[in-house]
Amino acid sequence: MTLETTKTHTVHGGTLRYLKHDSATTGTPMTLSVFVPAGEGPFPVVIWLSGLTCTEDNFTTKAGAYRAAADHGVIVVAPDTSPRGEGVADDPAYDLGQGAGFYVDATQAPWASHFRMETYVTDELIALIDAEFPTTGVRSVMGHSMGGHGALTLALRHPDLFRSVSAFAPISSPTRCPWGEKAFTAYLGEDRTEWARHDAALLIENAAARGAFDDILVDQGDADPFLSEQLKPELLTAAAEAAGQPLTLRMQPGYDHSYFFMASFIADHIAFHAARLKGVRS
Repeated sequence: MTLETTKTHTVHGGTLRYLKHDSATTGTPMTLSVFVPAGEGPFPVVIWLSGLTCTEDNFTTKAGAYRAAADHGVIVVAPDTSPRGEGVADDPAYDLGQGAGFYVDATQAPWASHFRMETYVTDELIALIDAEFPTTGVRSVMGHSMGGHGALTLALRHPDLFRSVSAFAPISSPTRCPWGEKAFTAYLGEDRTEWARHDAALLIENAAARGAFDDILVDQGDADPFLSEQLKPELLTAAAEAAGQPLTLRMQPGYDHSYFFMASFIADHIAFHAARLKGVRS
């Protein structure tokens, strides 16, 4: 597998690279950014998963994560949110198709041939990063909105792959909100038992990954316009309480759904992961 560097920048003493490669999983070119702090390493890895309509560039340019990543000595990886290109299925709406992969492996036509984002992240991307960069072989995952859903569900479904997990304004229970119902119907079909396998609140409630995570950190703005209809963080806290899963939900007054919100608290999340990646849990 060949990684092509399309841009390189020096930032906070480290190196930020924009990359692309031909994915065997999606059958398309895939793009990502990778920040590597100064030094020889090896370094642990934090994977960031972005939300609806985003590419790898939104987080890379707007989140302001690299000072904290440099300070804590962690690699930060930000992949695109879906396969793209000619011949890849799409939809005119922003919440389905290209830019809206939902971090699942689609089973329904016309999506199944390319939309395999769960396998892409948990198999191909991880293997690629470990092969091409000076990693310690341990990693964490975090994300925003659709990517917060992705971070939570991928960590809960693959706890052996991730040391810790956090999220900003995640879609907490996609089986119980319009965004999730639309995407899951398209990608996974009508069987709601299959949907439940990709619902963070239901996975926590059913004690998925029991004992794997000493805490799950979630930040949510109370001025988020999607809070009550789409995000429903109360379902996460109820599930965590029922299952005995430690979960810290921080409701942040006045914050919305934008990258201004994430930039305000991203250093906390990097520190949260760095402590666990280096074996020091608070």
